[in-house]
Amino acid sequence: MASSIAVNTVVPSSEVSINVSCRNLSDKDVFSKSDPMAVLFVQNSNQQYVEYGRTEYIKDTLNPTFVKAFVMPYIFEECQRLRFEIYDVDSTSAKLSKHDFLGRLDCTLGEILSQGGKIEKQLQGISNKKSTIIVAAEEVNPCNDLITMAFCGKHLDKKDFFGKSDPFLVIYRQNNDGSYVAVHKTEIIKNTLNPIWKPFTIKAKILCNADYTRSLKIECYDWDSDGSHDLIGIFHMVLQEYRQQSMPVTFDCINPKKKEKKKKYKNSGQIQMTKLIVDEQPSYLDYIRGGLQLNFTVGIDFTASNGDPRKQNSLHYNRPGQENAYMRALLAVGEVCQEYDSDKMFPALGFGGRLPNGVVSHEFYLNGSPDNPYCSTIQGVLNAYLSSLNAVQLYGPTNFAPIINHVAKFAADSHRNPGQSYFILLMLTDGAISDMALTKEAIVNASHLPLSIIIVGIGNADFEAMDILDGDDERLSSKGRYAVRDIVQFVPFRKFLVNGVVTNTTSIHLAKEVLAEIPEQIQSYMKMNKVKPNVPPPVYHP
Repeated sequence: MASSIAVNTVVPSSEVSINVSCRNLSDKDVFSKSDPMAVLFVQNSNQQYVEYGRTEYIKDTLNPTFVKAFVMPYIFEECQRLRFEIYDVDSTSAKLSKHDFLGRLDCTLGEILSQGGKIEKQLQGISNKKSTIIVAAEEVNPCNDLITMAFCGKHLDKKDFFGKSDPFLVIYRQNNDGSYVAVHKTEIIKNTLNPIWKPFTIKAKILCNADYTRSLKIECYDWDSDGSHDLIGIFHMVLQEYRQQSMPVTFDCINPKKKEKKKKYKNSGQIQMTKLIVDEQPSYLDYIRGGLQLNFTVGIDFTASNGDPRKQNSLHYNRPGQENAYMRALLAVGEVCQEYDSDKMFPALGFGGRLPNGVVSHEFYLNGSPDNPYCSTIQGVLNAYLSSLNAVQLYGPTNFAPIINHVAKFAADSHRNPGQSYFILLMLTDGAISDMALTKEAIVNASHLPLSIIIVGIGNADFEAMDILDGDDERLSSKGRYAVRDIVQFVPFRKFLVNGVVTNTTSIHLAKEVLAEIPEQIQSYMKMNKVKPNVPPPVYHP
Protein backbone atom coordinates (compact mmCIF):
# COMPACT_ATOMS: atom_id res chain seq x y z
CA MET A 1 0.00 0.00 0.00
CA ALA A 2 1.16 3.50 -0.70
CA SER A 3 -0.10 7.04 -0.94
CA SER A 4 -0.14 9.21 -4.05
CA ILE A 5 2.33 12.07 -4.27
CA ALA A 6 1.68 15.15 -6.37
CA VAL A 7 5.19 16.31 -7.19
CA ASN A 8 5.84 19.99 -7.66
CA THR A 9 7.69 21.18 -10.76
CA VAL A 10 10.29 23.50 -9.29
CA VAL A 11 13.42 23.49 -11.45
CA PRO A 12 16.46 22.30 -9.42
CA SER A 13 19.50 24.50 -8.86
CA SER A 14 22.42 24.61 -11.28
CA GLU A 15 24.72 21.60 -11.21
CA VAL A 16 28.40 21.22 -12.02
CA SER A 17 30.34 18.16 -13.11
CA ILE A 18 33.79 17.80 -11.51
CA ASN A 19 36.50 15.66 -13.11
CA VAL A 20 39.78 14.74 -11.41
CA SER A 21 43.15 13.61 -12.67
CA CYS A 22 46.58 13.38 -11.00
CA ARG A 23 50.20 13.38 -12.06
CA ASN A 24 53.34 11.91 -10.45
CA LEU A 25 51.66 10.21 -7.52
CA SER A 26 53.75 8.39 -4.93
CA ASP A 27 54.28 4.68 -5.57
CA LYS A 28 53.07 2.77 -2.52
CA ASP A 29 53.02 -0.76 -3.94
CA VAL A 30 56.13 -2.93 -3.77
CA PHE A 31 55.76 -5.07 -6.89
CA SER A 32 53.62 -2.73 -9.00
CA LYS A 33 52.46 0.87 -9.12
CA SER A 34 49.75 2.44 -6.98
CA ASP A 35 46.04 1.81 -7.61
CA PRO A 36 44.68 5.35 -7.07
CA MET A 37 41.16 6.51 -6.24
CA ALA A 38 39.89 10.07 -5.61
CA VAL A 39 37.49 10.90 -2.77
CA LEU A 40 35.57 14.17 -2.55
CA PHE A 41 34.59 15.70 0.80
CA VAL A 42 32.31 18.72 1.25
CA GLN A 43 32.43 21.01 4.30
CA ASN A 44 29.13 21.28 6.16
CA SER A 45 27.84 24.22 8.20
CA ASN A 46 29.62 22.82 11.27
CA GLN A 47 32.96 23.23 9.43
CA GLN A 48 33.33 19.45 9.21
CA TYR A 49 34.22 17.67 5.99
CA VAL A 50 31.83 14.85 5.08
CA GLU A 51 32.37 12.38 2.26
CA TYR A 52 30.46 13.23 -0.93
CA GLY A 53 31.60 10.50 -3.29
CA ARG A 54 34.40 8.41 -4.78
CA THR A 55 35.75 7.80 -8.25
CA GLU A 56 36.62 4.39 -9.60
CA TYR A 57 40.10 3.13 -8.76
CA ILE A 58 42.62 2.62 -11.56
CA LYS A 59 45.18 -0.18 -11.32
CA ASP A 60 48.91 0.34 -11.61
CA THR A 61 49.30 3.99 -12.53
CA LEU A 62 50.86 7.11 -11.05
CA ASN A 63 49.11 9.39 -13.55
CA PRO A 64 45.40 8.55 -13.29
CA THR A 65 42.64 10.24 -15.25
CA PHE A 66 39.44 9.26 -13.51
CA VAL A 67 36.36 8.69 -15.67
CA LYS A 68 33.73 8.92 -12.95
CA ALA A 69 32.77 12.56 -12.32
CA PHE A 70 31.30 14.18 -9.21
CA VAL A 71 28.03 16.00 -9.93
CA MET A 72 26.96 18.49 -7.27
CA PRO A 73 24.76 21.58 -6.93
CA TYR A 74 26.36 24.97 -7.44
CA ILE A 75 25.04 27.54 -4.98
CA PHE A 76 26.40 30.96 -5.95
CA GLU A 77 25.69 32.59 -2.59
CA GLU A 78 27.52 29.90 -0.60
CA CYS A 79 31.24 29.31 -0.13
CA GLN A 80 31.32 25.62 -1.02
CA ARG A 81 34.53 24.26 0.46
CA LEU A 82 35.82 21.04 -1.09
CA ARG A 83 38.52 18.57 -0.12
CA PHE A 84 39.92 16.04 -2.57
CA GLU A 85 41.88 13.12 -1.12
CA ILE A 86 43.75 10.54 -3.18
CA TYR A 87 44.25 6.98 -1.94
CA ASP A 88 46.10 3.90 -3.12
CA VAL A 89 43.47 1.16 -2.92
CA ASP A 90 44.88 -1.87 -1.08
CA SER A 91 41.75 -3.98 -0.43
CA THR A 92 38.00 -4.19 -0.97
CA SER A 93 37.31 -2.40 2.34
CA ALA A 94 35.18 0.76 2.19
CA LYS A 95 37.16 2.23 5.11
CA LEU A 96 39.65 4.82 3.88
CA SER A 97 41.93 4.01 6.82
CA LYS A 98 42.61 0.65 5.14
CA HIS A 99 44.20 2.36 2.12
CA ASP A 100 47.39 4.40 1.65
CA PHE A 101 46.97 8.18 1.64
CA LEU A 102 48.53 9.86 -1.43
CA GLY A 103 47.70 13.52 -0.78
CA ARG A 104 44.91 16.09 -0.55
CA LEU A 105 43.74 19.40 -1.98
CA ASP A 106 41.52 21.93 -0.22
CA CYS A 107 39.76 24.49 -2.40
CA THR A 108 36.36 26.02 -3.08
CA LEU A 109 34.02 25.35 -5.97
CA GLY A 110 34.00 29.08 -6.73
CA GLU A 111 37.80 29.04 -6.97
CA ILE A 112 37.71 26.33 -9.63
CA LEU A 113 34.99 28.03 -11.67
CA SER A 114 36.58 31.48 -11.42
CA GLN A 115 39.86 30.17 -12.89
CA GLY A 116 38.34 29.09 -16.18
CA GLY A 117 36.88 25.91 -14.74
CA LYS A 118 40.21 24.18 -14.09
CA ILE A 119 42.98 24.28 -11.48
CA GLU A 120 46.21 22.32 -11.16
CA LYS A 121 47.86 22.30 -7.75
CA GLN A 122 50.39 20.38 -5.69
CA LEU A 123 48.93 17.70 -3.43
CA GLN A 124 49.36 18.49 0.26
CA GLY A 125 49.96 16.30 3.31
CA ILE A 126 52.75 14.23 1.74
CA SER A 127 56.50 14.50 1.26
CA ASN A 128 56.34 14.06 -2.52
CA LYS A 129 56.43 17.64 -3.85
CA LYS A 130 55.96 16.56 -7.48
CA SER A 131 52.47 15.06 -7.02
CA THR A 132 49.80 17.29 -8.52
CA ILE A 133 46.04 17.17 -8.92
CA ILE A 134 44.01 18.63 -11.78
CA VAL A 135 40.38 19.49 -11.06
CA ALA A 136 38.05 20.59 -13.86
CA ALA A 137 34.48 21.79 -13.29
CA GLU A 138 31.77 22.68 -15.78
CA GLU A 139 28.10 23.53 -15.45
CA VAL A 140 25.94 20.59 -16.48
CA ASN A 141 23.54 21.03 -19.36
CA PRO A 142 20.09 19.84 -18.15
CA CYS A 143 19.50 17.96 -21.44
CA ASN A 144 18.36 14.36 -20.86
CA ASP A 145 19.41 12.87 -24.22
CA LEU A 146 21.03 9.44 -24.22
CA ILE A 147 23.68 8.49 -26.78
CA THR A 148 24.36 4.91 -27.83
CA MET A 149 27.65 4.26 -29.61
CA ALA A 150 29.61 1.25 -30.81
CA PHE A 151 33.14 0.95 -32.22
CA CYS A 152 35.39 -1.67 -33.75
CA GLY A 153 39.03 -1.66 -34.79
CA LYS A 154 40.64 -2.75 -38.05
CA HIS A 155 44.29 -3.76 -38.51
CA LEU A 156 45.55 -2.05 -35.34
CA ASP A 157 49.28 -1.99 -34.61
CA LYS A 158 50.73 -5.05 -32.89
CA LYS A 159 52.14 -3.97 -29.53
CA ASP A 160 52.76 -7.19 -27.59
CA PHE A 161 55.95 -9.22 -28.15
CA PHE A 162 54.36 -12.64 -27.66
CA GLY A 163 50.86 -11.75 -28.84
CA LYS A 164 48.94 -9.16 -30.77
CA SER A 165 47.41 -6.27 -28.80
CA ASP A 166 44.84 -5.93 -26.00
CA PRO A 167 43.04 -2.78 -27.19
CA PHE A 168 40.62 -0.49 -25.37
CA LEU A 169 39.29 3.01 -26.03
CA VAL A 170 39.20 6.10 -23.82
CA ILE A 171 36.82 8.90 -24.86
CA TYR A 172 37.51 12.48 -23.80
CA ARG A 173 35.24 15.53 -23.81
CA GLN A 174 36.71 18.91 -24.72
CA ASN A 175 36.40 21.65 -22.10
CA ASN A 176 35.73 25.29 -22.85
CA ASP A 177 39.45 26.06 -22.47
CA GLY A 178 40.41 23.45 -25.09
CA SER A 179 41.63 20.83 -22.59
CA TYR A 180 40.09 17.35 -22.39
CA VAL A 181 38.61 15.21 -19.60
CA ALA A 182 38.00 11.46 -19.78
CA VAL A 183 34.30 10.53 -19.76
CA HIS A 184 34.17 6.88 -20.85
CA LYS A 185 36.39 3.82 -21.11
CA THR A 186 35.51 0.67 -23.05
CA GLU A 187 36.25 -2.87 -22.00
CA ILE A 188 39.57 -4.49 -22.96
CA ILE A 189 39.56 -6.97 -25.85
CA LYS A 190 42.43 -9.44 -25.42
CA ASN A 191 44.88 -10.55 -28.11
CA THR A 192 43.41 -9.06 -31.29
CA LEU A 193 44.16 -6.42 -33.90
CA ASN A 194 40.51 -6.31 -34.94
CA PRO A 195 38.55 -5.69 -31.73
CA ILE A 196 34.78 -5.31 -31.58
CA TRP A 197 33.78 -3.39 -28.46
CA LYS A 198 30.35 -3.72 -26.89
CA PRO A 199 27.84 -0.93 -27.61
CA PHE A 200 27.44 1.48 -24.70
CA THR A 201 24.91 4.13 -23.72
CA ILE A 202 25.99 7.37 -22.07
CA LYS A 203 24.23 10.61 -21.14
CA ALA A 204 24.77 13.40 -23.63
CA LYS A 205 25.50 15.82 -20.79
CA ILE A 206 28.38 13.56 -19.71
CA LEU A 207 29.74 12.77 -23.15
CA CYS A 208 29.70 16.29 -24.60
CA ASN A 209 27.67 18.37 -22.12
CA ALA A 210 24.83 18.03 -24.68
CA ASP A 211 26.81 20.22 -27.10
CA TYR A 212 26.92 18.13 -30.26
CA THR A 213 29.39 20.53 -31.92
CA ARG A 214 31.98 19.92 -29.22
CA SER A 215 35.10 17.96 -30.12
CA LEU A 216 35.64 14.45 -28.75
CA LYS A 217 39.06 12.84 -28.58
CA ILE A 218 39.28 9.05 -28.71
CA GLU A 219 42.51 7.32 -27.73
CA CYS A 220 43.16 3.66 -28.46
CA TYR A 221 45.54 1.85 -26.10
CA ASP A 222 47.12 -1.57 -25.79
CA TRP A 223 46.47 -2.69 -22.22
CA ASP A 224 49.43 -3.78 -20.09
CA SER A 225 49.06 -5.44 -16.69
CA ASP A 226 51.57 -3.08 -15.08
CA GLY A 227 49.49 -0.03 -16.02
CA SER A 228 51.94 1.31 -18.61
CA HIS A 229 49.42 1.09 -21.44
CA ASP A 230 50.86 1.70 -24.91
CA LEU A 231 49.21 4.30 -27.11
CA ILE A 232 48.14 2.81 -30.43
CA GLY A 233 46.62 5.95 -31.86
CA ILE A 234 44.25 8.91 -31.59
CA PHE A 235 41.43 10.42 -33.60
CA HIS A 236 38.96 13.26 -33.11
CA MET A 237 35.29 13.58 -34.00
CA VAL A 238 32.33 15.96 -33.66
CA LEU A 239 29.02 14.18 -33.10
CA GLN A 240 26.95 16.69 -35.06
CA GLU A 241 28.77 15.77 -38.26
CA TYR A 242 27.66 12.15 -38.03
CA ARG A 243 24.16 12.26 -36.52
CA GLN A 244 22.48 11.92 -39.92
CA GLN A 245 25.21 9.87 -41.58
CA SER A 246 24.89 6.17 -42.33
CA MET A 247 27.14 3.80 -40.40
CA PRO A 248 29.88 2.69 -40.27
CA VAL A 249 32.15 5.74 -40.29
CA THR A 250 35.89 5.09 -40.49
CA PHE A 251 38.61 7.09 -38.71
CA ASP A 252 42.36 6.75 -39.14
CA CYS A 253 43.99 5.93 -35.82
CA ILE A 254 47.08 8.18 -35.71
CA ASN A 255 50.09 7.72 -33.45
CA PRO A 256 51.75 11.20 -33.25
CA LYS A 257 55.26 9.88 -32.56
CA LYS A 258 55.15 7.44 -35.47
CA LYS A 259 53.76 10.09 -37.78
CA GLU A 260 56.60 12.44 -36.86
CA LYS A 261 59.32 9.81 -37.45
CA LYS A 262 58.04 8.11 -40.61
CA LYS A 263 57.51 10.07 -43.82
CA LYS A 264 55.32 7.38 -45.40
CA TYR A 265 53.32 6.78 -42.21
CA LYS A 266 49.62 6.35 -42.97
CA ASN A 267 48.01 5.18 -39.75
CA SER A 268 48.20 2.66 -36.91
CA GLY A 269 45.01 0.99 -38.01
CA GLN A 270 41.47 2.26 -38.25
CA ILE A 271 38.58 2.67 -35.86
CA GLN A 272 35.05 2.34 -37.18
CA MET A 273 32.02 3.83 -35.49
CA THR A 274 29.33 1.25 -36.20
CA LYS A 275 26.49 2.80 -34.23
CA LEU A 276 25.45 6.32 -33.23
CA ILE A 277 21.95 6.80 -31.87
CA VAL A 278 20.80 9.96 -30.12
CA ASP A 279 17.71 9.21 -28.07
CA GLU A 280 15.90 12.33 -26.92
CA GLN A 281 14.66 11.61 -23.40
CA PRO A 282 11.69 13.28 -21.73
CA SER A 283 12.37 14.56 -18.22
CA TYR A 284 10.73 13.05 -15.16
CA LEU A 285 8.76 16.30 -14.84
CA ASP A 286 7.20 15.56 -18.22
CA TYR A 287 5.86 12.33 -16.72
CA ILE A 288 4.63 14.12 -13.59
CA ARG A 289 2.86 16.76 -15.65
CA GLY A 290 1.34 13.95 -17.68
CA GLY A 291 -0.31 12.48 -14.57
CA LEU A 292 2.21 9.96 -13.21
CA GLN A 293 1.30 9.14 -9.60
CA LEU A 294 4.12 8.58 -7.12
CA ASN A 295 3.36 6.31 -4.18
CA PHE A 296 5.32 6.62 -0.95
CA THR A 297 5.72 4.05 1.89
CA VAL A 298 7.72 4.29 5.15
CA GLY A 299 9.49 1.35 6.81
CA ILE A 300 11.15 1.59 10.25
CA ASP A 301 13.67 -0.80 11.82
CA PHE A 302 12.39 -2.29 15.13
CA THR A 303 15.28 -4.67 15.78
CA ALA A 304 17.21 -5.09 19.03
CA SER A 305 20.50 -3.95 17.47
CA ASN A 306 19.18 -0.40 17.86
CA GLY A 307 19.52 -0.70 21.64
CA ASP A 308 17.10 -0.87 24.57
CA PRO A 309 14.62 2.06 24.19
CA ARG A 310 14.79 2.60 27.96
CA LYS A 311 18.49 3.49 27.74
CA GLN A 312 19.76 6.86 26.59
CA ASN A 313 22.29 5.42 24.12
CA SER A 314 19.53 3.61 22.19
CA LEU A 315 18.70 4.90 18.72
CA HIS A 316 15.06 4.30 19.76
CA TYR A 317 15.44 6.04 23.18
CA ASN A 318 11.86 6.58 24.30
CA ARG A 319 11.49 9.53 26.61
CA PRO A 320 8.62 12.04 26.37
CA GLY A 321 9.71 15.43 25.09
CA GLN A 322 13.03 14.19 23.69
CA GLU A 323 13.67 13.26 20.07
CA ASN A 324 15.64 10.09 19.45
CA ALA A 325 17.73 9.41 16.33
CA TYR A 326 14.86 7.80 14.42
CA MET A 327 12.50 10.68 15.25
CA ARG A 328 15.01 13.25 14.00
CA ALA A 329 15.59 11.30 10.79
CA LEU A 330 11.88 10.62 10.24
CA LEU A 331 10.96 14.28 10.67
CA ALA A 332 13.84 15.58 8.56
CA VAL A 333 13.45 13.11 5.70
CA GLY A 334 9.68 12.75 5.99
CA GLU A 335 9.05 16.47 5.87
CA VAL A 336 11.00 16.56 2.63
CA CYS A 337 8.85 13.83 1.15
CA GLN A 338 5.49 15.06 2.42
CA GLU A 339 5.94 18.29 0.48
CA TYR A 340 5.48 16.14 -2.62
CA ASP A 341 2.22 14.68 -1.32
CA SER A 342 -1.17 16.24 -2.03
CA ASP A 343 -3.17 14.54 0.76
CA LYS A 344 -0.21 13.82 3.05
CA MET A 345 -1.45 10.34 3.92
CA PHE A 346 1.26 7.71 4.34
CA PRO A 347 1.20 3.97 5.02
CA ALA A 348 3.91 3.18 7.58
CA LEU A 349 5.32 -0.24 8.49
CA GLY A 350 7.78 -1.62 10.99
CA PHE A 351 10.06 -4.64 10.62
CA GLY A 352 11.95 -6.86 13.05
CA GLY A 353 9.69 -6.32 16.08
CA ARG A 354 7.83 -8.78 18.31
CA LEU A 355 4.16 -7.84 18.47
CA PRO A 356 2.03 -8.01 21.65
CA ASN A 357 0.73 -11.43 20.53
CA GLY A 358 4.30 -12.77 20.55
CA VAL A 359 4.66 -12.96 16.76
CA VAL A 360 7.88 -11.52 15.24
CA SER A 361 6.90 -9.55 12.15
CA HIS A 362 8.87 -7.89 9.37
CA GLU A 363 5.95 -6.00 7.86
CA PHE A 364 3.55 -4.80 10.56
CA TYR A 365 1.56 -1.57 10.29
CA LEU A 366 2.61 1.09 12.79
CA ASN A 367 -0.94 2.25 13.41
CA GLY A 368 -2.07 -1.35 14.03
CA SER A 369 -4.74 -1.20 11.32
CA PRO A 370 -4.11 -3.46 8.30
CA ASP A 371 -7.40 -2.31 6.78
CA ASN A 372 -6.40 1.36 6.93
CA PRO A 373 -2.62 1.68 7.42
CA TYR A 374 -2.48 5.34 6.38
CA CYS A 375 -1.11 7.98 8.74
CA SER A 376 -2.03 11.64 8.32
CA THR A 377 1.14 13.67 7.64
CA ILE A 378 4.61 12.75 8.85
CA GLN A 379 3.52 13.83 12.32
CA GLY A 380 0.93 11.05 12.11
CA VAL A 381 3.66 8.57 11.14
CA LEU A 382 5.69 9.81 14.10
CA ASN A 383 2.76 9.32 16.46
CA ALA A 384 2.17 5.80 15.13
CA TYR A 385 5.88 5.04 15.55
CA LEU A 386 5.86 6.19 19.19
CA SER A 387 2.71 4.18 19.84
CA SER A 388 4.32 1.07 18.37
CA LEU A 389 7.49 1.69 20.36
CA ASN A 390 5.44 1.37 23.56
CA ALA A 391 3.69 -1.80 22.38
CA VAL A 392 6.24 -3.65 20.21
CA GLN A 393 9.38 -5.30 21.59
CA LEU A 394 12.56 -4.61 19.66
CA TYR A 395 13.60 -8.02 18.47
CA GLY A 396 15.05 -9.31 15.22
CA PRO A 397 16.59 -10.42 12.99
CA THR A 398 16.96 -7.40 10.68
CA ASN A 399 15.26 -8.71 7.55
CA PHE A 400 14.82 -6.24 4.69
CA ALA A 401 13.42 -8.66 2.11
CA PRO A 402 9.83 -8.96 3.48
CA ILE A 403 9.07 -5.23 3.39
CA ILE A 404 10.72 -4.85 -0.02
CA ASN A 405 8.63 -7.74 -1.36
CA HIS A 406 5.56 -6.21 0.31
CA VAL A 407 5.84 -2.96 -1.66
CA ALA A 408 7.03 -4.80 -4.79
CA LYS A 409 3.66 -6.60 -4.94
CA PHE A 410 1.87 -3.29 -5.43
CA ALA A 411 4.51 -2.16 -7.93
CA ALA A 412 4.00 -5.43 -9.85
CA ASP A 413 0.27 -4.73 -10.12
CA SER A 414 1.05 -1.27 -11.54
CA HIS A 415 3.66 -2.73 -13.91
CA ARG A 416 0.85 -4.44 -15.85
CA ASN A 417 -0.07 -0.95 -17.06
CA PRO A 418 3.30 0.85 -16.99
CA GLY A 419 3.49 4.61 -16.79
CA GLN A 420 0.54 5.24 -14.46
CA SER A 421 2.14 4.84 -11.02
CA TYR A 422 5.60 4.69 -9.45
CA PHE A 423 6.44 3.48 -5.94
CA ILE A 424 9.02 4.77 -3.44
CA LEU A 425 9.97 2.87 -0.28
CA LEU A 426 11.78 4.85 2.42
CA MET A 427 13.52 2.57 4.96
CA LEU A 428 15.07 3.87 8.20
CA THR A 429 17.56 1.39 9.69
CA ASP A 430 20.66 1.07 11.82
CA GLY A 431 22.19 -0.99 9.03
CA ALA A 432 22.75 -4.32 10.82
CA ILE A 433 21.12 -6.37 8.04
CA SER A 434 20.60 -10.11 8.59
CA ASP A 435 19.17 -11.39 5.31
CA MET A 436 21.61 -9.92 2.81
CA ALA A 437 21.22 -12.74 0.27
CA LEU A 438 17.41 -12.58 0.33
CA THR A 439 17.50 -8.77 0.21
CA LYS A 440 19.74 -8.83 -2.84
CA GLU A 441 17.37 -11.30 -4.46
CA ALA A 442 14.34 -9.12 -3.62
CA ILE A 443 15.99 -6.03 -5.10
CA VAL A 444 17.12 -7.85 -8.25
CA ASN A 445 13.62 -9.30 -8.67
CA ALA A 446 12.08 -5.83 -8.24
CA SER A 447 14.54 -3.96 -10.44
CA HIS A 448 12.25 -4.16 -13.49
CA LEU A 449 9.28 -2.76 -11.54
CA PRO A 450 8.22 0.88 -11.04
CA LEU A 451 9.95 1.01 -7.65
CA SER A 452 12.75 2.95 -5.97
CA ILE A 453 14.15 2.23 -2.51
CA ILE A 454 15.70 4.94 -0.33
CA ILE A 455 17.62 3.59 2.67
CA VAL A 456 18.52 6.11 5.38
CA GLY A 457 21.18 4.85 7.79
CA ILE A 458 20.63 5.89 11.42
CA GLY A 459 23.49 6.09 13.92
CA ASN A 460 27.23 5.65 13.58
CA ALA A 461 27.44 2.03 12.45
CA ASP A 462 29.59 0.81 9.57
CA PHE A 463 27.15 0.95 6.64
CA GLU A 464 29.35 -1.02 4.25
CA ALA A 465 26.49 -3.48 3.65
CA MET A 466 24.21 -0.62 2.62
CA ASP A 467 26.78 0.63 0.13
CA ILE A 468 26.70 -2.82 -1.48
CA LEU A 469 22.94 -2.54 -2.01
CA ASP A 470 23.36 0.92 -3.57
CA GLY A 471 24.52 -0.15 -7.02
CA ASP A 472 26.16 3.10 -8.09
CA ASP A 473 29.58 1.56 -8.67
CA GLU A 474 28.70 -2.06 -9.37
CA ARG A 475 25.36 -3.46 -10.49
CA LEU A 476 23.76 -5.57 -7.76
CA SER A 477 23.53 -9.31 -8.46
CA SER A 478 21.92 -12.39 -6.92
CA LYS A 479 22.33 -16.04 -7.92
CA GLY A 480 24.02 -15.06 -11.18
CA ARG A 481 21.31 -12.56 -12.14
CA TYR A 482 21.96 -8.83 -12.27
CA ALA A 483 19.55 -6.02 -11.47
CA VAL A 484 18.30 -4.59 -14.75
CA ARG A 485 18.68 -1.09 -13.27
CA ASP A 486 19.84 0.58 -10.06
CA ILE A 487 16.82 1.18 -7.79
CA VAL A 488 18.51 1.74 -4.39
CA GLN A 489 19.78 5.00 -2.93
CA PHE A 490 21.60 4.88 0.43
CA VAL A 491 21.99 8.03 2.55
CA PRO A 492 23.79 8.08 5.95
CA PHE A 493 21.79 10.50 8.10
CA ARG A 494 24.80 11.46 10.23
CA LYS A 495 26.24 13.40 7.27
CA PHE A 496 23.56 16.04 7.79
CA LEU A 497 23.75 16.49 11.55
CA VAL A 498 25.31 19.63 13.01
CA ASN A 499 25.77 19.22 16.76
CA GLY A 500 23.12 16.50 16.66
CA VAL A 501 20.47 18.47 14.75
CA VAL A 502 19.53 19.18 11.14
CA THR A 503 19.95 22.85 10.22
CA ASN A 504 18.16 24.73 7.45
CA THR A 505 21.24 24.45 5.26
CA THR A 506 21.84 20.75 5.84
CA SER A 507 18.14 20.02 5.35
CA ILE A 508 18.45 21.40 1.80
CA HIS A 509 21.40 19.10 1.15
CA LEU A 510 19.53 16.21 2.77
CA ALA A 511 16.51 16.78 0.55
CA LYS A 512 18.67 16.75 -2.54
CA GLU A 513 20.58 13.59 -1.61
CA VAL A 514 17.49 11.67 -0.48
CA LEU A 515 15.68 12.35 -3.75
CA ALA A 516 18.76 12.67 -5.98
CA GLU A 517 18.38 9.45 -7.94
CA ILE A 518 14.58 9.26 -8.12
CA PRO A 519 14.19 11.30 -11.35
CA GLU A 520 16.72 9.18 -13.27
CA GLN A 521 15.27 5.96 -11.85
CA ILE A 522 11.83 7.01 -13.07
CA GLN A 523 13.28 7.84 -16.49
CA SER A 524 15.15 4.54 -16.71
CA TYR A 525 11.97 2.59 -15.93
CA MET A 526 9.97 4.53 -18.52
CA LYS A 527 12.67 4.07 -21.15
CA MET A 528 12.94 0.35 -20.42
CA ASN A 529 9.19 0.00 -20.95
CA LYS A 530 9.06 2.45 -23.87
CA VAL A 531 6.59 4.69 -22.06
CA LYS A 532 6.16 8.24 -23.30
CA PRO A 533 4.68 10.97 -21.08
CA ASN A 534 0.97 11.61 -21.38
CA VAL A 535 -0.08 14.98 -22.76
CA PRO A 536 -0.74 17.29 -19.78
CA PRO A 537 -4.41 18.19 -19.34
CA PRO A 538 -5.34 21.66 -20.63
CA VAL A 539 -5.22 24.49 -18.14
CA TYR A 540 -8.70 25.49 -17.09
CA HIS A 541 -9.46 29.21 -17.44
CA PRO A 542 -12.75 30.19 -15.74
